[in-house]
Amino acid sequence: MDYLPIFIAITAAAVVLQALILAAMYLALRKVTARVESLAGEVSTKVLPTAAMAQAMMTELRPKIEAAVTNISETTSLARGQLERMDVTLNDIIDRTRLQVIRADELVGRTLDRVEETTEMVHRTVISPVRQLSGIMHGVTAGLGSFLGNRRRPRQNVTVPQDEMFI
Repeated sequence: MDYLPIFIAITAAAVVLQALILAAMYLALRKVTARVESLAGEVSTKVLPTAAMAQAMMTELRPKIEAAVTNISETTSLARGQLERMDVTLNDIIDRTRLQVIRADELVGRTLDRVEETTEMVHRTVISPVRQLSGIMHGVTAGLGSFLGNRRRPRQNVTVPQDEMFI
C-alpha cells in the first residue's frame, strides 16, 4: 500500500489550513491596528495637548511654588524666633512680678508689725497713764467733795474708756 499520497494530501491540507489561519490572523490584526490608530489619533488630539498644557503650567508655576515654599519657611523661622523672644520676655516679666509681689508682701508685713508695735506703745504710754490719772482725779474729786461737804449725787454707770473705743 502506498501511504505517500495520503501523507502528501494530509500535509497539503495542513498547509492550506495554516494559510487560512494566518490570513484570519492578518485580518484580525488589521482591525486591531485600525482601532489602535484611531485611539492614537484621539490621544494625540485630546490627551497630548492637555499633557502639554499641564507641563507648561508646571514649568510656569514651579518658580512661584518654590518662592511660596521659601517664603513660608522664612515666615515660620521668623515666627519661631519671635515666639522664643516673647517667651523669654514673658518669663522675665513673670519673674519680676513675682519679686515685686514678694517685696510688697514683706512691706505690708513689716508695716502691720509696726502698726501693732505702735498700738501697744500708745496703749502703754498714753492710755494706761490716762486711766490712772482719771482714777486719781475721780478719787481726789470724791475726796474733796466729801471733805468740803459738798456731796454730789453719786454717779451711776460711770464707764472707763475701752481699748476698742480708743482705736
